[in-house]
Amino acid sequence: MNPNYDSNFLTTVHFFKDVWCATLLYQNIKKMSNRIKINQAEPAGYKAMLAMENYIESTGLTTKHKDLIKIRASQINGCTYCIDMHTRDARKAGETEQRIYCLTSWRETPFFDEQERAILALTEEVTLISGKVSDETYNNAAALFDRTYLAQLIMAIITINAWNRIGVTTGLEPVLI
Repeated sequence: MNPNYDSNFLTTVHFFKDVWCATLLYQNIKKMSNRIKINQAEPAGYKAMLAMENYIESTGLTTKHKDLIKIRASQINGCTYCIDMHTRDARKAGETEQRIYCLTSWRETPFFDEQERAILALTEEVTLISGKVSDETYNNAAALFDRTYLAQLIMAIITINAWNRIGVTTGLEPVLI
């Protein structure tokens, strides 16, 4: 075992669906030695992020909805690491390649239902928050989802945006496997 290896690292990323994801994350953090390793530099903050992720995983949000949020926000934020990880997860959960490929132009395709369109619109506006979340987008989502589900959607969008910012800032890159 690598002497620089944080023995708690793999146990703290238990929210990933497979051990290989945690291994790839560790390899990428290790590879980017010119950038800080958040889990080592600020373990309490990293644990707080993991707690948010665990909360999102415990909600009633469907896997499909969580996957759409994670992929679309990651595309907008340019977090290649997260795009790679979450598209893999979505495919494993049964998402089609065609829908994944068309996420950047979801408005021009018939592939997404009314709820998914509301989620994607909300994801885009929360991710690009300086433009505000329009009343139209918010009210559309509020009409389709109950208050609890809507709150959980917003929290999921906020959480992936935080992860994206960590990934981009610390220079995480996917590993070709």
